[in-house]
Amino acid sequence: MFTMSVASVYVHYVAKVERKGRTRAEVDEVTRWLTGFAQEELDAHLAAGTTFAEFFAKARLHPNASMITGVICGIRIEEIDDPLMQRIRYLDKLVDEVARGKDMSKILRG
Repeated sequence: MFTMSVASVYVHYVAKVERKGRTRAEVDEVTRWLTGFAQEELDAHLAAGTTFAEFFAKARLHPNASMITGVICGIRIEEIDDPLMQRIRYLDKLVDEVARGKDMSKILRG
């Protein structure tokens, strides 16, 4: 998973939320919130085929990211020991919350 490109998974994130009536812009918003990237930086990473390891190595994780809790793929996010895997699952959880129609202010833990 760490060596997969973010773009290869990102298309699935967008497809998931669009099936539920949400937008790519919302996926971009939660991704930018989590990583601290500007839209131009995010677009550049997607175009370059940046791996998850490279992506999160350059990210400036939001101070409230640790407030992202819950279960993804049967595993509690807050119990994941590997920091990189935990960050990937943070992103998965945010996208899942967008797809479920949760209010953006709650998703962004504001």
